[in-house]
Amino acid sequence: MFVYTSYVRTTPERLFAALTEPAFTRRYWQSEFATDWTPGAPMTWHVNGVTVAHPEQVVLGYDPPRRLAYTWHTFTPEWAAAVGVDEEVRARLAGGRRSRVSFELEPEGPVVKLTVVHDDLEPDGLLGTMISDGWPRIVADVKTLVETGGLGAEGVEASVH
Repeated sequence: MFVYTSYVRTTPERLFAALTEPAFTRRYWQSEFATDWTPGAPMTWHVNGVTVAHPEQVVLGYDPPRRLAYTWHTFTPEWAAAVGVDEEVRARLAGGRRSRVSFELEPEGPVVKLTVVHDDLEPDGLLGTMISDGWPRIVADVKTLVETGGLGAEGVEASVH
């Protein structure tokens, strides 16, 4: 399990929007989610012009502006090509079990405590290694975007998808 916490100077509503609305997610993650956010609903990812869909790619929880959870995406060859991941790495990722991610938002005065939990990871698996670098970068970019309206570094690297 991977857990990462950050504090963002914003409101829970604005931070929740930044985690779910395409106008935000495409700016810091180069990804958009197509879903109605109903628990159990399919969740399609649009990443760098590629659509990634799978029946097991679903919303697990949606309680704005406090909690969001979904299964992690499917590692297709098209996704790998779009984000610069080689086939060997993609195949290793695709061979693992599907993981899940959740976001907990807790207001604490002028900031929101954001906790990201990514679990159901393969022990010592490649995905765990990749997200341990990736989530801090994504959270830093969403924090910068929400707090300042811009990004410190334009987007995130392929390894964080």
